[in-house]
This record gives sequence, C-alpha cells and structure tokens, in this order.
Amino acid sequence: MTTRFQTPAGHDAAAVTRALAGGDCGEVAGDAGRRAQYSADASNYRQVPLCVVLPRERRHVLNALAVCRRLKVPVTARGAGTSTSGQAVGAGVVLDFSRWFNRLIALDPAARTATVEPGIVLDDLQRAAAGHGLLFGADPSTHSRCTIGGMIGNNACGTHSLAWGRTADNVAALEVVTYRGTVVRLGPMTREEVAEAVAADDDRGRLIGALHRLAQDNLETLRTELGRFPRQVSGYGLEHLLPEHRFDLAKAFVGSEGTLAVVLSATLRLVTPPPARTLVVLGFEDAYAAADAVVPLLEHRPLALEGLDQALTDVITRPETREAVDTLPAGRAWLFAELGGPAQELPERARALAAAAQGAAGFTGSQVVGDPGRARRLWRIREDGAGLATRRPDGSEAWPGWEDSAVPPARLGSYLRALGPLMERHGLKGALYGHFGEGCLHVRIDFDFGTAEGAAVFRAFLTDAARLVAEHGGSPSGEHGDGRARSELLPLVYGPGVMALFAAYKDAWDPDNGLNPGIIVRPVPVDGSLRVSPLRKELPLTTVFAYAADGGDFTKATRRCVGVGTCRDAEPGGEVMCPSYRVTRDEKDSTRGRARLLYEMTQGEVIADGWRSKEVRDVLDLCLSCKACSVDCPVGVDVATYKSEFLHHHYKARLRPVSHYTMGWLPALARWTDRPGLRQTVNAVAGSRLAPLVKRAGGIARERELPRLAEQTFLRWFREREAGGGGRREGHGEGHREGHRGPVMLWVDTFGNHFAPEVLKAGVAVLEAAGFAVRVPDGTQCCGLTWITTGQLGVARRVARRTTAALAPAVRAGVPVVGLEPSCTAALRTDLPELLGGGTEVRAVAAATVTLAELLGSRAADWQPPRTGATAISQTHCHQHATSGFGADAALLARMGVDNTVLKSGCCGLAGNFGFERAHYAVSVAAGEQVLLPAVRAAAAETLVLADGFSCRTQIRQGTGREATHLAQLIAAALPA
Repeated sequence: MTTRFQTPAGHDAAAVTRALAGGDCGEVAGDAGRRAQYSADASNYRQVPLCVVLPRERRHVLNALAVCRRLKVPVTARGAGTSTSGQAVGAGVVLDFSRWFNRLIALDPAARTATVEPGIVLDDLQRAAAGHGLLFGADPSTHSRCTIGGMIGNNACGTHSLAWGRTADNVAALEVVTYRGTVVRLGPMTREEVAEAVAADDDRGRLIGALHRLAQDNLETLRTELGRFPRQVSGYGLEHLLPEHRFDLAKAFVGSEGTLAVVLSATLRLVTPPPARTLVVLGFEDAYAAADAVVPLLEHRPLALEGLDQALTDVITRPETREAVDTLPAGRAWLFAELGGPAQELPERARALAAAAQGAAGFTGSQVVGDPGRARRLWRIREDGAGLATRRPDGSEAWPGWEDSAVPPARLGSYLRALGPLMERHGLKGALYGHFGEGCLHVRIDFDFGTAEGAAVFRAFLTDAARLVAEHGGSPSGEHGDGRARSELLPLVYGPGVMALFAAYKDAWDPDNGLNPGIIVRPVPVDGSLRVSPLRKELPLTTVFAYAADGGDFTKATRRCVGVGTCRDAEPGGEVMCPSYRVTRDEKDSTRGRARLLYEMTQGEVIADGWRSKEVRDVLDLCLSCKACSVDCPVGVDVATYKSEFLHHHYKARLRPVSHYTMGWLPALARWTDRPGLRQTVNAVAGSRLAPLVKRAGGIARERELPRLAEQTFLRWFREREAGGGGRREGHGEGHREGHRGPVMLWVDTFGNHFAPEVLKAGVAVLEAAGFAVRVPDGTQCCGLTWITTGQLGVARRVARRTTAALAPAVRAGVPVVGLEPSCTAALRTDLPELLGGGTEVRAVAAATVTLAELLGSRAADWQPPRTGATAISQTHCHQHATSGFGADAALLARMGVDNTVLKSGCCGLAGNFGFERAHYAVSVAAGEQVLLPAVRAAAAETLVLADGFSCRTQIRQGTGREATHLAQLIAAALPA
C-alpha cells in the first residue's frame, strides 16, 4: 500500500507546476497571484495551494491525478468556491472545474434526467431544464454560481428540500475517478450486479466488494445511527448502502466532500415544478416562537418553510430589499411558507396555513403574497442571507463556523432556546436564519479571530455547540458539510464505532489519503489554518482613503470579501458586477479574486512585495472601476476604491502607463484647449491622418474614435448668457436668474463642459422651467474622478479640496448641488468624503448632491414635467446604480408618460478611461455586446435610447451608430417653446 501523506511538505510549487504543465492537464497555473486567488473559499480558512489546474476535458482530470499521484501531492476538487466549511481549500493541487469543465452533456425530457460535467452552474442547468418544464430540485441560495460538483460534494439542499429533497435524493448516477486512477460508474446495484463486479477482480470490482462487505458487516449501525432525519448530513451517507436502499453507491457518495473520488459526470433526476406558487409570510415575536410553530405547519405540505430573525433584516442596506423588509408583518422573526399547486387551490390552502399559524404562541400576523414580483423581492431577503449576515448592524464582522447545524424539526425550538444562552456565555452574537421546516439553522457569529483569546473562544464554543446539538439528536452540518469547520467535532456526535466505519469507508476509496486529506476522518483542527489569525503579522500599510466603515483598516476592508461569490453570477441581465468577469469567466477577474489578492498582499506571505506587487497590479488591470461591487456585493466590497489606492502607491515615484497621463489628466488638458482657435485645431488633428499616431502615443485603442471638443464650453456659454443680467452673489456661485423655488447649484462636469455642453444647457432649461435659479460654481471645478480612477490621489485630493471649498458656501446656505453626469455625481457623494477623510464640509457637500430626477422629485414634486408619448429604452450608468439607483428617474419618466424599459445590461463597458485604453478595448466591447449594444441595435428607429453617462452614450454611438439622449435633453425637448 502506498504510504499515506497528510500535507505536501517538501514539495516545491514550481516543480509541481512544471510537472502538471508538461502532463497535458489543461490550464495550469502556479504563479503567486493564481495561488493567492485560491487560498480561501467562503469559510474561515486559508490554505495557499501549490498549484491550480483548470481542466478542459476528461483526460485532463485523469492526467492531473496521475501526475499528483506520482508526486504524492494531495488534490482538492473545487467548484465555485462558495463552501462555508473549508472543503474547497487545500495545500496541494486545486482542481477548479468551474471555468471549462462545465458542459451540459445530455438532457432527456422523457426520462426527466440531465447528464452534466461537474463544473456546470446550477442556474445554467435550470435554464436548460426550464425549456422542457423541468427543474433540478436542490436549490441552495448560491444557485447563480454554485456548481453541481460542489453540490454533490456537500449534499447541498436549499430552500425547497422539503418538497424535492437534498442533492443525494436527486442524483441517479455518477461517474468518478479515484486518486489511483480507477474510473467507476456509481448507482444502485442489485446483489447480482455486485457479485458480477466482484468476480471481475479488477480495481473497480475490488472497490465495490470492499464497500459491500463494509455495509453487510455494519447493518445495525447503518440503520440506527445514520439517516435518522433528512438533514443529518455530517459524516458519510452510508445509510444508502443498506439493501433496502438498493446499495446505492451514487447516493452514498454524495456529501463525501471530495475525499473519496473526483466526479467526471453526473446524471441527475429532474422534477416538474407546480403550475403556480403562493408565498405566506408569518410574523412571530421571536425566533423561538417561529421554531415552535414549524411542525403543525408541515401538515400543510409547503414547498418551503424558511425562517429568519430581525438580526438578519437589520443589516440590509440594498434599497429595494430594505423596502421589502419594511412590508413584513410586525414581529422580530418570520417564517416564509411557499405553497405550490393548481392556481385555483392556492388561496384556500394559504388561508388554511395562515389560520393554523394563528394558534401558535407568539404569532403576530400574516400576509398572503400571490404577486410573483413581490414574492421574489421578499425571497431576496432570505437569499442574500449568507452574505448579508457577515456584518452585524454596528458594522462588526460575523463569521461562519457553526452556521449549519440541524436537528429534527420537532426539537428546533428547544435547540434554539439552548443555543442562544450558550452564545451569550461565550460573549457571542449572531443573526439566525435557515431552513426551519427541516430543522436546519444558519447563524453567522461575531467571532474575534484577530486575538488569541478570541480564537480560543471560537474553539471552546464549537466544542460546546457540538455537544449541544448531539443532545438534541442533531447533526453539526445540515447541508454545508463538515470540512475544516466541523470534522474534528464529529466524535462528539458519533460514537467510536461510527467514526471507525467512516475511516474504513474513506480508506476503501482512497487508501493513499490523496483526496482532500483532513476532512471528515483524521481531521485537521477546527482552529487551524484560520484566514484571520493573530499568529500572522500584517504588513504596515498607510492609506490615502479613509475606509471609515472599516475603522481606517485597509486589511479589514479587503477581508470584507467572505467568498460567497455573488460576483461570479455571469448571467447577462443579472447584477452589474463584475463586467470583466462576465466576459472572461476567470476567477482573477471577479470581485472575489481581486479582493483575495489584495488581502493576501496585506498578509505579506505569498504576495510578499506589498504595494509594488506585480500580481496585484495584473489582477486589477481589468477592473473597470464601475463601483457596482460596492452595492451588488452583499458586504460592500469596493474594488474600485481599493484599485485607486493600490495604483497610487504602486506607481509612486515611478513612470505610469501613458493613458494615466492622457486620460487621467483629461480635465486639465481639456481646460488648456479653451482658448481661441485651439479647440478647432485639436479637433482637426483628431479627425486627420495623424489620429492613429495621437492614439498610439496616448495609449488609446486604434479602434476608438476620439471624442470631439465642443466649439464653445458650457461655462463660456453660461457666463456670456448671464453677463447682461446682473451680478453674482459672493461665495454662492455664478448666476443671477431667480426662480420661485430658490437657487440650485448646477455641477459643471468636465465631460459636459467640454464635450457635451448641450446636456448642461438642457439641464439649465429644465431647472429654470421647474422654478429654480441656476448657479454654477466659481471658476472651473472638477470632481477629480479621472485622477481617482488612475490612482493619482495626490492630485485628486488637491482638486477635491478646491471643489469642496467652492461648493461649501452654497451648501451651508441650503442650496442643493445637482449633477447631470452620473460618475461625477457619484464622486461628489462617495469618493470625496473618503478621499478627504470625511470632514464636516465634504460630508455636507456629499449630502447636498442630488441627481436631476431626485431634485425634481423632492423639491419640485408639484411641478408637472411635460408629457410625451415616447417609447424608450434606458441604460443606467454603473456609478448611478452604485449610489442612487434608477428609482427617481423611473418615477419621473412615468410622470412624463414615457413607456420606458430599463435594460438589464450592467456596465456599458466603456467606463471612463478603461474602454479607451489599448489593452482593454476587446473586453470593453465584449461587455457592451452582452446586452446593451444588441438591445440598442434591435430597438425600433422611433424608440429613444436614454443614457445619462457620457461614457454610455459614447459606447452606444461608437458601437451602434445611434445617438443616445440624456434625461435632461428628453425633458428640455418637450418643454413648451
């Protein structure tokens, strides 16, 4: 027998990488950047691998295992890396199936089965199945990015397991390969089939024979200790080896967490969803009362019965989700019960379920939600739970570790009443939610991993919690698996006989212990290899931005990313983040991949050269600075800000890319051209045969058309217009025309001033028509955004101070600042306070800054904008999405009678300087081509294309030949002459 190993001690990462690269294993990467990206999953654990392999096809998997076996290097299989238990990190070779090995091999609607490669994302399978009126039953909250292979590894369940069971209940057959290279097809087997396999006396037969003997020798244990309730997921699912369960090797394999073999393909059972659904929301005084009410409600056969408490809803900041929270029934905890069936039956069933809940102690009220749109918004509260719960209402961090325990549903109330005091005794707090209908509880807890005392509390609490769940007949894991988080605790739940059985099962499959060692049997310590550890000394990094929400701590800011992987939702029409990941589907281009590398930079180990790191520079290269992650990420990871910070330090006292000088200094260059004859000369050169040379010298893509300067700047037009009408009020900006609603400060952005003055002129017309007196700031001001995005923060700060000083007198007088360019408006609202440290004046400016739609909605609500019967499609600027959203614009367009469709297109792809830069042109266009540009081309000629962002309008014009319209222009054009 091959000697076992626990860790790849003594192996050289470069040597292992060379061997794999020469072994026909697919995409192989052993550089520090790639290893850092895969150092963590969504758990508390960190383990830097030797190498990462991304197989493209079956032979690559077999070859990679052969090389690792020869080198005696352990292997960790990984899907989307969303595991909260630490199964997806390992110190050996990580096999990432998610990027390439992810095909739908076959779908048989008649048999209601689908055969897939392990890297396929659940939602991709669901879309394919939906075309035949089918779905895959298991549906965890990470459905937009989790892979089938990962679901098989953890025996994932999800919201609707009450109706359709766990992953194990929906797997028909598996094809797997062991660490030793034996390919085995798994499924239920008759006694005759077992005998036939054993008689073959090959590797497959010997494995099946060993497993069959193991089951036959332990029938009583399998029947009494395992499979006692649906969410008993901890350990191995050996109850499926019983004769009455048809010795089902596929079901027994599910939940093995990558410790037995590697999945090559899976044949899954599909189900037919009900024709209609209704959601019943039930309010309770607390989570204990909600738990007590579960068992009687199960008699009403809900598809789902989910629970959450107020500690979870208190951390929600996303505006539309916050609005949904405010509509919940009174109480401090809620149950979401979903019913399915014929539409005509659901109202009566919903009333009956609500009536049953009324008899429960602590019941506070109910709502029946038949509208699918509202139901989706309510489910969003629960669906975002894993990410939202990582921050407490006071901003402190909360972590997994005991987030997945399960007990029989009848004992859930008792378990919760004991768990709460246990947490209090250890000085801990957490937000509760979970699959109450199956007794499965999720809770994120405010462990303090940064101190030795806090780490000791973590270990002590987990030990006590394991004993508590055992007393209630439960399981440490109800769907996420044991991993590094709970494997060491299993002897507190299972007796020595069961643990010995688990070890024998693992050894039959993997006698070399080459697959995910330290998981389930012979476990690693629960407090070993923690991602945040007092044993590591972080690099001392001084920052420019304030990072106020993280106490000024850049390390804490980067570790906001807990790995839930929302940023890996690559379906066009989903969230806005992350435009470049949607194009490349590469982990390094995800918000998570970038945050991981930045965090590793602060640790100074695998990324050892701090701000000078080439690996971090490269992983940030395709970040568009769109800021969508700051709002779409459940915990507000803001890679755009981190990128600006990094670039500032990285290029300090060094030459920068030429585009940083040409595009970053655009406001200054544009201002320099504002002199007689020069603008015409610049435009002539931009349209001449010299243009390619200019682009090349400026680092601009040859395919891009250079924007033309306006013949006259807006400021020159405005001041000439005002010159004959009186003076100006000192310190309150320029302009004199009084309106009955008082003055408003129009922010004159660089793009509007120099390239699109017609937008600002339209803004003036609209504001004056609405009754405002328009003023502009003294001098020529700038928000500094181009310097911020290119990391020239010294200049950006000087510009920001001057801007703040120019706006402060008007703001002190109560004058609002209205911005027409979304990127500049967002910079005034969010970037400047962080850049200047959040002083009183800059905070006041940020608070006073509004969009045109917000101003008209809040300060001119009685003004009727001109009505028009126009039909339009609109592109929301990514910075507006991140800071204010489109709600005010939608309301204003509705008041105008515009039939508008908001495109679910995400970032347009141009994003300021990004899309103009030579190296980024292809990604920029590909991002636009996902939804926006095809939608514009398909729109009827009479359909207006609305886009407030200068970059958005430029991308649309250069990508489709159509001109887009700013909201101000739409309103101004409809005003009476």
